[in-house]
Amino acid sequence: MLKKNIIKGKCVDISSEGKGVIKTVYGVVFVDSLLLGEEAEIEITYAGKGVSYGVIKRLISKSTDRIQPKCPISTACGGCVFQNASYEYELRYKKHKIEEDLKRIGHLDNVIVEDVIGMDNPEHYRNKIQVPFGKENKRVVYGFYKAKTHKIIPVKQCNIEDTKSGPILKNIALLMEKFHIDPYNEDYRTGIIRHVLIRTSLSTNEVMVVLVSNVDTFPGRNNFIKELVTLSPEISTIIFNVNKRDTNVILGESEKTLYGKGYITDEILGLKFNISSKSFFQVNPIQVQKLYGEAIRLADLKKDDVLLDAYAGVATIGLLCAPHVKKVTSVELVKSAVINAHNNAKLNNIQNIEIIEADCTEYINKKLPHFDVVIMDPPRKGSTPEFLNAIKTIKPNRLIYISCEPSTLARDLEILSDKFTIEKVQPVDMFPRSFHVETIVSLKLK
Repeated sequence: MLKKNIIKGKCVDISSEGKGVIKTVYGVVFVDSLLLGEEAEIEITYAGKGVSYGVIKRLISKSTDRIQPKCPISTACGGCVFQNASYEYELRYKKHKIEEDLKRIGHLDNVIVEDVIGMDNPEHYRNKIQVPFGKENKRVVYGFYKAKTHKIIPVKQCNIEDTKSGPILKNIALLMEKFHIDPYNEDYRTGIIRHVLIRTSLSTNEVMVVLVSNVDTFPGRNNFIKELVTLSPEISTIIFNVNKRDTNVILGESEKTLYGKGYITDEILGLKFNISSKSFFQVNPIQVQKLYGEAIRLADLKKDDVLLDAYAGVATIGLLCAPHVKKVTSVELVKSAVINAHNNAKLNNIQNIEIIEADCTEYINKKLPHFDVVIMDPPRKGSTPEFLNAIKTIKPNRLIYISCEPSTLARDLEILSDKFTIEKVQPVDMFPRSFHVETIVSLKLK
């Protein structure tokens, strides 16, 4: 006899966030870590009207794709939804997710989605982590927030982060106890260290450590930095960032370089990029080579092409395309990104790129420029009808859309479909063990 808050069901689908889906007469139940085809007893943790959430109480039948998670806190952390599934299962899910969104949201029924380009080893790939610090039983702890909470789940080494990060975090915690440096307390807004951000470079092995603090400085800071570098000599630069705001935004506006040059350098497809604490840079340095390499290949660039790099950020894709075309125009609204773009162009001695600080929609509508190729890489929320209609007005021969969210991609492709033909949809797994997937779509003017 099952208890009142426990149901029995079979997983018939996977949600957009990687949860198992059970359908009942009372509505849909979303279940963490339940794989397609598995049957289980489910404890309902939240019951809503038509939609409920639950956790596995007992597996009745297991999928052949179920594996033992390598991460001991995978269920508590919530950052990785596929630690308990084979990588093949994960890639199949991500392809299916794109297919379903293109049909359901974009009404694009006849589009073929290619197999996802995955990783040879989908572990320890993240070159950037942001870790909160706190106190537990009078000891300094660090880790990741439990899903939808601000409770820290302690972790010594995350299974998807660069292996250099774990030992550095351990040394920081040890020195905080030695120097009596308290971690930040959200309830009382006291303490010194809020977060530690670590960035690593694949090509140069450089390591950046950013100490995010609630105060402008603290006693013994210079000695703290000296001992940290002694304990972790792999550190290339240390930055002290001040964030006194009551906010979920991790980095504050004010910062000072305490050790090293204040940035690290990495490479993509032979070009160098200087990365500061606030620079946008893809978190998977292995897959980014495949992502941008495939985008450039699908763009079919010619030496006399004029190319628009829209939603340009620090102009990464524009700079990578520049050697293959006559001219690149990179348009970006955020001033700090534009400054980084200019610096990266100078670093690589690329002169056939024009970097413009502007809203790209306004720029197109005002100038009505000619472009043979447009490459757009919008944020997760996708593009806007105004921008997409501006693109349709200037009629580039080829359009490459790089997306990190299939649902908004599908919505935008539907808007473009009256003027452009979809030639290829190529997913790339930039975020193994998560439900996120990157997609490159090549389109041609009808």
